Amino acid sequence: MASRSRAVSSGFTKAPTFSVTTASQLHDAIDRLLPRLRGDPSLAPAARALAAAATASLPPSTVLSRSPRHLPSARELFDRMPQRDHFAWSALVSGYARHGQPEAALALYRRMQEEPGNDGADNEFATSALADMYAKCGRVDDARRVFDRMPVRDAVSWTAMVERYFDGGRGGEGFRLFLHMLRTRGVRPNEFTYAGVLRACAEFAVESFGRQVHGRMAKSGTGDSCFAESALLRMYSKCGDMGSAVRVFEAMAKPDLVSWTAVISGYAQNGQPEEALRYFDMFLRSGIKPDHVTFVGVLSACAHAGLVDKGLEIFHSIKEQYCIEHTADHYACVIDLLSRSGRFERAEEMINNMAVKPNKFLWASLLGGCRIHKNVGLARRAAEALLEIEPENPATYVTLANIYASVGLFDEVEDVRRIMESKGISKMPASSWIEVGRRVHVFLVGDKSHPQADEIYALLKKLYVKMVEEGYVADTEFVLHDVEDEQKEQDIGYHSERLAVAFGIIATPDSAPVKVFKNLRICGDCHTAIKLISRIVQREIIVRDSNRFHHLKNGICSCRDYW
Repeated sequence: MASRSRAVSSGFTKAPTFSVTTASQLHDAIDRLLPRLRGDPSLAPAARALAAAATASLPPSTVLSRSPRHLPSARELFDRMPQRDHFAWSALVSGYARHGQPEAALALYRRMQEEPGNDGADNEFATSALADMYAKCGRVDDARRVFDRMPVRDAVSWTAMVERYFDGGRGGEGFRLFLHMLRTRGVRPNEFTYAGVLRACAEFAVESFGRQVHGRMAKSGTGDSCFAESALLRMYSKCGDMGSAVRVFEAMAKPDLVSWTAVISGYAQNGQPEEALRYFDMFLRSGIKPDHVTFVGVLSACAHAGLVDKGLEIFHSIKEQYCIEHTADHYACVIDLLSRSGRFERAEEMINNMAVKPNKFLWASLLGGCRIHKNVGLARRAAEALLEIEPENPATYVTLANIYASVGLFDEVEDVRRIMESKGISKMPASSWIEVGRRVHVFLVGDKSHPQADEIYALLKKLYVKMVEEGYVADTEFVLHDVEDEQKEQDIGYHSERLAVAFGIIATPDSAPVKVFKNLRICGDCHTAIKLISRIVQREIIVRDSNRFHHLKNGICSCRDYW
């Protein structure tokens, strides 16, 4: 945020001073400056500074996204400026691009190019804003063309273009551009570059690339940045390697709030709630004040472990002890905690009396608890609320259909399917993947397209015989189809996560853990089967599904069958 903007005036007995430290002060200053600007051109520097603060320097979460007043105020300032330099044009173009008004950004950019005296106005700020605008409209290729035409490309512009690829879901191109950046003379990645790449490594589950980035950071000295170190910590924790994550944390000279929150949340997601709570206690003793995000991580740990009383105690302390207002995410965590443990009356009471509007995560948590305990009536309420928020989300329909199927209501299952079909909504196909030898191998249910498919299926059949010898009976409740039990058992035996696990056992050294990722929640029968497989083959198997990590070893899962 711009800390101070001072205008020296020849027409006033006392030059106006604008001390800006909050959003409210910023817009008070704008209101004071507007009537004076037309009569006194010497106020133009103050106008530029305030316009830049309104459009670029202030974070969207604190200014522009909370009030429609802010960007129009900056535009009025801009329109009244007697003289506009490249900085003023760029600040407003960037403001429109960043805050969801691409048409206004493009119109202003074209006007800038046509304005007398603006020949060659494709300066660094304006072209970066234009590239941002294209990316926000989903036109990443156009953004890349703008980037390629930039006469000067520094670390900031390279980083921004890499991030645009990641934000657009085009991870491969983002990683390739980052490697190109490393080979480019005169440009060195900074802490923000590394942090963005590490976030993408976590999102796309490419731990091996993340480790290479870690090595590069260490050699360049960027690893000493707390910002980059926190991103590295999150990358390891989201790839299921809490050992490496904690080593990064413990090597930090002075962990900050973000770092503490990352390690607490990492333990929560990796099925180690006791460690999450232990680090939370250490954090409180460090003297750093927690924020609302910290408590989301702690409450998640309580929810995943079924620590109802501890979770409620922490929830009430947020406001009573730390004077932090409860957010919708805090409520969502507590509803998750209560509904997982079957305390639906308490959950409904909290929903009916909560101080903020329930969000989709809260309703999804309630629906998930209803699935565990087969609470059909409350599941309908949660599903209806979710569909009001996200009417096209197939996950809600599928979960509700699963609940109906679990209690034998197959007519209702068909009703859900007909509704989905009439609205053109299709179920997201389940897929699992594993990284082996720097290659990602993807599997679908019943998939036989992999070059080693025969070997994979042969291993699964061999493992099945040993599982049955140990007392395994397929739980066909997890198959939606109203078909014969024998067919259900065959369907469930070749789910994508089992295929990926079998390939991992074949393709990785015996000493290495088998690490599999799945885009949806792991099915209950596969969870049981993979626990047994971990004991039979004496291998640690790690499965990250859409909710959390499952660390399975010697027949036991870190979630303790509570997820």
